Amino acid sequence: MSKVAFLGLGVMGYPMAGHLVAAGHEVSVWNRTEAVTKRWDAIYSGRACASVESAVSGADFVMMCVGRDADVFDVAGRAVPAMKTGAVLVDHTTASDGCAKQVGVMCSDAGLGFIDAPISGGEAGAANGQLTVMCGGDPAHFEAARPIIDAYAKAVKLMGPVGAGQLTKMVNQICIAGMLQGLSEAVNFAQAAGLDMDEVVGAIGKGAAQSWQMDNRASTMAKGEYEFGFAVDWMRKDLGIVLNTAKALNLDMPVTELVDGYYADVQDMGGERWDTSSLLARLKAKS
Repeated sequence: MSKVAFLGLGVMGYPMAGHLVAAGHEVSVWNRTEAVTKRWDAIYSGRACASVESAVSGADFVMMCVGRDADVFDVAGRAVPAMKTGAVLVDHTTASDGCAKQVGVMCSDAGLGFIDAPISGGEAGAANGQLTVMCGGDPAHFEAARPIIDAYAKAVKLMGPVGAGQLTKMVNQICIAGMLQGLSEAVNFAQAAGLDMDEVVGAIGKGAAQSWQMDNRASTMAKGEYEFGFAVDWMRKDLGIVLNTAKALNLDMPVTELVDGYYADVQDMGGERWDTSSLLARLKAKS
């Protein structure tokens, strides 16, 4: 077993760090809000730390899951100088590929490994240890970190050099945005036509229309339930990264731009923390 630090105990990081304890690792944790760190420690009995530097001291692996590029730079800027030579930093934050590359250089200069490793699977995936992890980095660093990541993942794949994990996560978010808008229109259509959505999913859910979103969100959408899952605020953050990257690549992204605007409408409705499937609420409000 390894000595592991986990930085960032949000909705995703909190259970992920818990899975590391369950896997038998020696785990130190840090979070900006110290009360969260203490609450986690009371449940999982790791080592609660008041500073980033204390948490990463002596760790073989440092896992990080924070909010945005600025948070990554801030926390990595404190962690990297305090990490021991040869340790590996694994960043699970969904950030830009440019951010990942800059942190990768920072780690390389300090004699550390680095893997950008954004995650997909939502709060339930984190709680159940069933996340999908898309990685970018050196193959040797990836193979070293993979057994640690396996504690909370069902699928882990190296996609290429540093930054490739973040680019793959962008592809993931592009697909989800389009699927959810299509599913929202389908649910709205079915209900307006007098159909029972659960019966509809039973009829078409094993054919070409099937998706994870249909299996897991169609029923809750039909009931107007949006108080779980991945928040609209975070999806807009991710789509902003996608659209900025697409602009740099000189790519046209009409559907993604449209859905991003629809999520802005949901925010204006007060749905900042609603699940991303709340695109249906926007449609119904426009009816």
